[in-house]
Amino acid sequence: MSSRSIIALLDRIAADSVELHSIMVVRRGHVVAEGWWTPYSADRPHLLYSLTKSFTSIAVGLVIADGLLSLDDRVVDVLPEQVPDDVSEQGRRITVHHLLSMTVGHPIDSLGEAWELEPDDLVKGFLRVPFTDAEGTKHTYDNATTFILARMVERVTGRGLPELLDERLFKPMGIDHAEWDRVASGLAFGFHGLYLRTEAIAAFGELLLRGGRWGDRQLVPREWVELATSRQIETLQVEDAWAAEDFLCGYGYQFWRSRHGFFGNGAFGQQCVVVPEHELVIAVTSALDERQPIPGIFWDYLLPALDEPGSAEDDELLVECLRQLSLTPVPGEAAPGRSAKATVDASAENSALPDGTTVVVDPVDGGWLLRFGSWPSVAVGHGDWRESSPLGRPVVATAAWHDDTFVAELQIITSPHRVRLELDTTTATAVAIWNGVPLTGPNLERLLRAPLMTRPDVS
Repeated sequence: MSSRSIIALLDRIAADSVELHSIMVVRRGHVVAEGWWTPYSADRPHLLYSLTKSFTSIAVGLVIADGLLSLDDRVVDVLPEQVPDDVSEQGRRITVHHLLSMTVGHPIDSLGEAWELEPDDLVKGFLRVPFTDAEGTKHTYDNATTFILARMVERVTGRGLPELLDERLFKPMGIDHAEWDRVASGLAFGFHGLYLRTEAIAAFGELLLRGGRWGDRQLVPREWVELATSRQIETLQVEDAWAAEDFLCGYGYQFWRSRHGFFGNGAFGQQCVVVPEHELVIAVTSALDERQPIPGIFWDYLLPALDEPGSAEDDELLVECLRQLSLTPVPGEAAPGRSAKATVDASAENSALPDGTTVVVDPVDGGWLLRFGSWPSVAVGHGDWRESSPLGRPVVATAAWHDDTFVAELQIITSPHRVRLELDTTTATAVAIWNGVPLTGPNLERLLRAPLMTRPDVS
């Protein structure tokens, strides 16, 4: 692959202010480019959001291969104690196939309504949400389906989903850093919540490209990889802006089909893209908005460059380009010795902090310590990023003074998310706004605790 084409891709990303956090391009088993935008780095796991679903699909395939589950098994038979007394006839017919392909018949994502109906049992709530379409006839993106698949896998194996994937997938592949967010009961979400490094995402893509084979071991049956990544149901145009052309090529078993192969996809642009025809894998973590330009932008720049001759000069230019990737620290003055105190005005929609939270800025050598209420201090750098873990999850932060306003950016470094804090000393007020509100809600404290423990209200 031409190095110049990858440089052109990176230039386009910068020109369009597309916020990637990492990229890895693998061709015929060889890494041809990899880069991380500082402060992100190769050793950091990153929240995958719904790319997690593709891993749950592989877990389902493993237990089907073990003879413990089948595509025709029904929810009501595998999880009988979680079936509501008034379950509908259609609810009784929902199978593993319907869950995997998201063709259960709900008109919209059922997660929120299911949780409202049954706060203590999402499976029961899912079966109580009315079905408007016949099962197997229409694809509706439905997070609850994957939660139920995870519970079915756990029921038939007697093991947690993370433990099963550790033993059967991650450890044999040399992946020892997988982390999981969980619901309040301690169960893994299944549809969200897995954290992996970019290299592990790319390795997963390679595993799929090789038909489930890793080295000399067949970790996942080839038949399952082919079935899960093939088109099971057409996908329909919806109002969401992210439903661009590559999301309209059909849906498999927790994988999206694309114009060139297939991909796993997570909110804010977490993707594992596989192009079997060209033996190509692309892994990306990012903080994109709903107008995701990926994977489409890859087709414009990378596919035309396959098998093009390169040059040593281009290779050196690419190395330098990848080395300089960075998110920009907050510009402005250090104002050594200047401190500040304010209270949060949470009138802005989706404020990261509750109204009235006290914010204190104390200067230290080369930066500041930032305190929110009674939390431990957050370390903040000037012109660079400083790291701390006030509530368990790491945060890297940078800040500067702009006249009478202190501006800080707090990057939740294992996620796509960042909070911009602006503290006005003339009014003694502060606002804290997300670059993109986490799907688990705007509460910053929740996101800073590891593992995140919440009800499954991700939409």
